[in-house]
Amino acid sequence: MKRKFLLFLCLFWVHLVFAQENITVTGKVTDATNGQPLIGAGVQVKGTTTGVQADAEGNFTLSAPANGTLVVDYLGYERQEVPINNQTTLNIQLSPSATKLTEVVVTGYGTQEKRDVTGSISSVKSEELTRQASQNPVSSIQGKVAGVQISNTGQPGASPTVRIRGTGSILGRAEPLYVVDGTIVDNLSFLNPADIESMEILKDASSASIYGLRAANGVILVTTKRGRTGEPRINYNGFVGVQRVTNQVEMANANEYAELINQKEGTELVEPNQPSTDWYDEILRSALITNHQLSFSGGTDRLSYSLSGGYLNQEGIVDGNKYERVTARLQTDFNVSDHVKIGYNGIFYDYNSDDVPTGVVYQAYVMPPVIPVFKEDGNYGDPIDYGLGTFGNPRAALDWYNQKSDGQSLTGNAFGEVKFLENFTFRTSFGLNYAINEFRNYVAEDSLTSTQVARRSTLTRSKSKATRWLFENTLTFDKQFGDHELTVLLGTSSQEDRNETLAGSANDVPFESEGSLYLNLGDPETFLITNSAGKSTLLSYFGRVNYSFLNRYLLTATLRRDGSSKFPEDERFDYFPAVGLGWVVSDEPFMEGQQIFDYFKLRGSWGKLGNSDIPANITVRVPDLDNPIYIAILGGIPYPGGTYNLAVPPTLFWEVVKETDIGAEFAFFNNKLTVEADWYNRATEDAVFSTPLLGSQGTLSSEVLGNFADFRNRGFEFVASWNSDNDTDFSYTISGNFSTNNNEVTAIATDLPQFSGGLPVGRIFTSVTRVGDPIGSFYGYIVDGIFQDEQEIAGSAQADVTGVAPGDFRYRDLNGDNIIDARDKTIIGNPNPGFYYGLNTNFRYKSWDFQLDLQGVGDVDIYNANKGVRFGNENYTKDFYDNRWNGPGTSNEYPGPNLKDANIQSNSWFVEDGSYIRIRNIQLGYALPTDLTKRWKMEGIRFFVNAQNPVTWFDYTGFTPEVGGPPNSAGVDLNVYPLSATYNFGVDVNF
Repeated sequence: MKRKFLLFLCLFWVHLVFAQENITVTGKVTDATNGQPLIGAGVQVKGTTTGVQADAEGNFTLSAPANGTLVVDYLGYERQEVPINNQTTLNIQLSPSATKLTEVVVTGYGTQEKRDVTGSISSVKSEELTRQASQNPVSSIQGKVAGVQISNTGQPGASPTVRIRGTGSILGRAEPLYVVDGTIVDNLSFLNPADIESMEILKDASSASIYGLRAANGVILVTTKRGRTGEPRINYNGFVGVQRVTNQVEMANANEYAELINQKEGTELVEPNQPSTDWYDEILRSALITNHQLSFSGGTDRLSYSLSGGYLNQEGIVDGNKYERVTARLQTDFNVSDHVKIGYNGIFYDYNSDDVPTGVVYQAYVMPPVIPVFKEDGNYGDPIDYGLGTFGNPRAALDWYNQKSDGQSLTGNAFGEVKFLENFTFRTSFGLNYAINEFRNYVAEDSLTSTQVARRSTLTRSKSKATRWLFENTLTFDKQFGDHELTVLLGTSSQEDRNETLAGSANDVPFESEGSLYLNLGDPETFLITNSAGKSTLLSYFGRVNYSFLNRYLLTATLRRDGSSKFPEDERFDYFPAVGLGWVVSDEPFMEGQQIFDYFKLRGSWGKLGNSDIPANITVRVPDLDNPIYIAILGGIPYPGGTYNLAVPPTLFWEVVKETDIGAEFAFFNNKLTVEADWYNRATEDAVFSTPLLGSQGTLSSEVLGNFADFRNRGFEFVASWNSDNDTDFSYTISGNFSTNNNEVTAIATDLPQFSGGLPVGRIFTSVTRVGDPIGSFYGYIVDGIFQDEQEIAGSAQADVTGVAPGDFRYRDLNGDNIIDARDKTIIGNPNPGFYYGLNTNFRYKSWDFQLDLQGVGDVDIYNANKGVRFGNENYTKDFYDNRWNGPGTSNEYPGPNLKDANIQSNSWFVEDGSYIRIRNIQLGYALPTDLTKRWKMEGIRFFVNAQNPVTWFDYTGFTPEVGGPPNSAGVDLNVYPLSATYNFGVDVNF
């Protein structure tokens, strides 16, 4: 009897939880200001996965509990919750929202309305990404997000450099964490921008702390597009365009070069009036780019799907460079019942690249213009024939170079979600990222010039694979009771990363076709094989509480416990807490009746983050018995000593970031003007840093790694946006952002500086990282002018320096000892921008739309190493020819052409202002009238013309002031791939 009674109670409980009488509800969703239907508006039964989209007339039909509630939302409009109250017909009007305060943003394992967020989160929607010619999604947000610095390269397929609120690591990863639909990835080069629904950038520690040990450099969350309930939709988006080099550096021609070399040598080494070769014109070109994207999406109240495929063909502006990318994505969600949902998302990526030699742009910079591309006998021009040095012919380098790269990756995530007991949601997910990358390089047996010679052919092949899986489980409690709203999240996460690389080379492999390039066809005695691998695991437990009282007082508290196998067993786990507070001041009773603020919120947060992304197995010391540094001789018998590859302390652990953020958000003029301001202080503690080590310690490296340094980034961010009325023929939005950042090394355990930025001439280092200065500051002599005659030299601190002559640099004697030596070197520049900004505009008049984006960087320096890496008779720029010292009184800024010895030491003349302002993107579009497209059974057709990077204003004398590089040697320009402008025409078609 007890069993029957218990069974009855169980069945009754299940009935109470799941069994509700459903009715069919129909209705229409319209704009409250003009009555126009809101096509695609989302209508969902609250607390379930049941939902539909409004059709082309704004109508909807769905099955829902008679006493349930419908949640209706549409982008740019206020969300509404409408009680059904047993009604079968509901006509719903949504009011436009001129502010982003009700916008839903992804926060990591959940979502929140913007007004409820207590941290610093920026969101970029799909419309802002797709109206760009950028092929990497991250490049598309350059200049659009405060606090995010992005440096692009013109090379096809290359990923940009991203810094969120400055550089906080040197040897660890300085890039942000990327999360695509819940799966951790290394970058976004595999992702087509047209597949993205939104990108959220978690900038402060409070918002990023839910990712703990991986979030020290910020987090970029990517949500891809998902199918929506309603009629199937087909979209095609494509364009074709051309890329052109911008701001090409003008070099000295043959006559000017002859004059410079002869002045340097004091004799006529080069005859004037010779034919001139423009080596940049020889290796650079106008390049084609085409991009096509086709997508299908749709669904019912039980099933939604999204399928897309993309193809990109991009030529590089360096002749012979080409990149092809194929992407495919499939997403499906199944509503098994009103309370159970499962789904998956998979992204396939394939690329092929025809590569070019890394040094060819620099070769074109230095190659004398008196050298012809080809000699009269058809062979390549050779500087040796002219007695000018051992330069490589850039045209020969391109023609001879034979390297191809290709790879594939699969990124996917599958999940299951169960809603129960009205307020609970359990979600489990499994993410996988599998990638294979290969390259092969073939050097043919040939003799092109005196320096470009190969006596035997060489084939090099490499294949690497990487696998990452991520298994996560979360339980969420969400309840509103009275004036209180509470959301509690608990979760676990486990991750494993594996990678392996196998590489080999062989001589004498014949080239008959691509199919003959295999190592086993070469000389077995020349086989060289290398193999490396790595593995790391991560285990995490985390929780978060979001609490709101009166929708006015906000609290977010997060705690994560992470453990990483990269560190010693007793140092693998740590806690990462964070807390954020918010106060919606404008909702206070004492603010009633005031006419200034439509919205005013104050918020503050603090959090602790970690950076475990350092080389795997770094704490494992591997002895090398083949290369002993010391040999002991005992009894006349030598005993070679073992040598460790790297010295590490016994307690190496992750880098720690502690950040404070204070912010304010405002809305004025009926929510048309929104303003957001933040001040942050981000301190990196125990950063992995190298310090000099005595060779007697028995290591191959002369440095020891440890948690030896502390850094600090501190700055201010400001964002203002104006949104006009949307119910007129003409509407527009204008948004601007401005960010500052001050980077400083606050402590080094040994107080010893780290020198970096080594140049391939004279053992010159351009950069230093030391206490009190920014990371990677430029370091060298201060130039105090140019010696005009021998008398000036005799009265200077360089009087006893061998080889100093009129036309050479005069260096400042900082310590006043009348000697110029290393003690007179100082900080001469800073590659870390002091501020950066963006201005983004959108205008619409009837069927026309216009977009203009500006972006810029200020208070930043570049070390132009192209001018100083000289071995003899390299070419000069036209700027140098026009401004050089050419006798007493001709110049006190530019030296004479004899750039060698002390003149090429790191000094302030090579440091230039890297500030710039750029038209990042400009686009004009026209949409055909809807009555015309409907006759063609289409939802819409839009044509557009676009120009990306058409104009950049700057004073730097190189190709582009956008120079990246590793954190401790950033901003050193030596062979930077030129940036290009892209002009394209495209069409966007919807069915």
